[in-house]
Amino acid sequence: MEIKGQIEDIIYTNEVNSYTVCDLSYEDKIVTAVGFLPFVSVGDVIVANGKFVTHSTYGEQFKIDTFEKVMPTSMEQIEKYLGSGMIKGIGPVTSKKIVNKFGDNTLYILRFEPAKLSEISGITKAKALAISEEFNNQWDLWQIVVFLQKYQIGVVNANRVYKELGMNAIPLIEENPYILLKILYGVDFKVVDKIALEMGMDYDAPSRIASAIKYALTIASRNGHTCVLEQNLLEYVSNILGVAEEVVHNELTSLSYAREVCIENGFVFLKEYFTAEENIAKKLLMMSNERVTHLHSLDDKISEAEKELNIELSKEQRKAVRGVFENKVMIITGGPGTGKTTIIKLILKLMQKEEMKVSLCAPTGRAAKRITETTGEEAKTIHRLLELGKLDEDIASIDYNVAHIEADAVIVDEASMVDVVLMNLLVKGLSEKTTLVLIGDADQLPSVGPGSVLKDLIESDILPTVCLKEIYRQAAESQIIMNAHSINNGEMIDLNKKDGDFFFIRANSPVEQILELVSKRLKNYGNYDAKRDIQVLTPTKKGDTGTKNLNQALQNMLNPKSSDKKEKAYGEIVFREGDKVMQIHNNYDVSWESIDGKTQGSGIYNGDLGIIRKISDDGIEVVFDEDKVVLYEEAIMEELEHAYAITVHKSQGSEFPVIVMPIISGPPMLYTRNLLYTGVTRAKELLVIVGNERVIEYMIKNVDTKNRNTGLKYKLEKYMQIFNQI
Repeated sequence: MEIKGQIEDIIYTNEVNSYTVCDLSYEDKIVTAVGFLPFVSVGDVIVANGKFVTHSTYGEQFKIDTFEKVMPTSMEQIEKYLGSGMIKGIGPVTSKKIVNKFGDNTLYILRFEPAKLSEISGITKAKALAISEEFNNQWDLWQIVVFLQKYQIGVVNANRVYKELGMNAIPLIEENPYILLKILYGVDFKVVDKIALEMGMDYDAPSRIASAIKYALTIASRNGHTCVLEQNLLEYVSNILGVAEEVVHNELTSLSYAREVCIENGFVFLKEYFTAEENIAKKLLMMSNERVTHLHSLDDKISEAEKELNIELSKEQRKAVRGVFENKVMIITGGPGTGKTTIIKLILKLMQKEEMKVSLCAPTGRAAKRITETTGEEAKTIHRLLELGKLDEDIASIDYNVAHIEADAVIVDEASMVDVVLMNLLVKGLSEKTTLVLIGDADQLPSVGPGSVLKDLIESDILPTVCLKEIYRQAAESQIIMNAHSINNGEMIDLNKKDGDFFFIRANSPVEQILELVSKRLKNYGNYDAKRDIQVLTPTKKGDTGTKNLNQALQNMLNPKSSDKKEKAYGEIVFREGDKVMQIHNNYDVSWESIDGKTQGSGIYNGDLGIIRKISDDGIEVVFDEDKVVLYEEAIMEELEHAYAITVHKSQGSEFPVIVMPIISGPPMLYTRNLLYTGVTRAKELLVIVGNERVIEYMIKNVDTKNRNTGLKYKLEKYMQIFNQI
């Protein structure tokens, strides 16, 4: 339905996305309206489309889908609009004077004859012009929203456009509509292309074809690829534009000459990803060619360190440790139970004895924390090590300035999670004389960002690599570890064993079983705490066993609504005191303090898990790591999600005592061998899969659905040949 009213009060506005809660006068009553409302103020008159809904906490609300701001019409509306404080220089008293003087002509005077305002006592000619300028700026700003809404671009995106382009947004968009593709993440090319064509853009205009080429490459990068096969690119762009492949090829050639894209070995790259892979290949080869100062009596020193740590290395583990001290770049890869952490401990011991300065790091905060706990040595995120601050999540980060890493050696754990953007920045920060050790499991899910860095480095067979395959005797007693290796080898696992640490429960609709497991059965089985010890991992966000549905069901079961627990709604999410939550972006600036108030710091990272301790008018207090207290004010509340259930992708780099994992049918592109393998290897003590054995068998066989197109391996081979000729 459509309603028209004047905004009487703004209760809450999110500064980031403009989600707003306001009081709206409508048919002689006040209603609460909610929605994304950028650039609105008290006194604005809006026509809103939406529906009345009943919120569980706040009662009846009008949920706005779309809206339009219109000029106030009645004298009362105009007076309230001008007196709201949105126009500097006009308060309630001055507003009343203006409306009494000019009546129905007030808005016309403000816009076109501002000098007449000086007829009112207290308003000079200079102030009159300033008031008019402010009024016109406010109104021109709104025209951006109206302009974009004509093309089905919503108000949230309009806010982003204004922040990026400012008051000149409309002429800039009219000059080149495709500029919107850079600003609006995820916007469909066809939407922007329709705008361009309606504005008179020629079908075969170079700017149209160039924009489509870059859009196609960008979409590919969001699916993990750094490049696209040239012929596939030509066909795709030709189809979405309705032009001949020859026309696309000609523009592609022009972009290549201009170095806006790069073509190599039959593949097309955005310049930034091509440059990143090139930088990585050159730097790693230069480092690997540096002369190594060999440790005297290395084998004896390794044996001595083994005794001190009370461990015994296998032959391949000893080979890996030797490789670290015999090469400037060393890769160590292996599955669970193969002793990667043991190797890190021994390497650190040897380097400390040699008084080497070592930097231990990982791609995420949780991965860094885990390696700190297992080694007893401080580990940082790569971002923190490079002093990156707020790193843009796009290709602009390729050229980011990084801090020089003052270290004799840098050890990177969970290296499979490192994408080309982050790896490029890491090698930029390294001296050629630094030893770089990359440790990870190349068979896990690849990085969220584009590229397949660890896999490409290993498959190039150029840099020294040790693949750990022997499973520790203690680890071999774990069905979790043995089944993980079976999955990785493409072998179906035995789902009928009734003891050990790996269980399977058959269920086609597993939500009820998951709720019972988390709330009762696992507590009775091993006294596992539902929030602290148990993590539900799922392949997807959507559907019955997606994170959205499971989080709501688990919240209702584990932390139900209660009169003694305060709540706070944020969009469609209701946070409640006692909820388990996750930080979903790196935030290097947010402050925290210890529970006792004696220690302060900053920084909460993507994947950090916490519990909501308190909700107040100030915001939401979350306790991370059982000691760090962070206050989430409205402006950063979008960085929180419920975490009773999380995706397997979000679990990378983490381990949990108990994993419960629903496996029922879903999208083939998600239900892959490495997703199942990654999920299984997150469990330390106990794993329960609830679902369908046929789907598990399908996932084990589904190994080739997400191969990534990358150029790092080729570049390593190419530059290796060049280096050998020098």
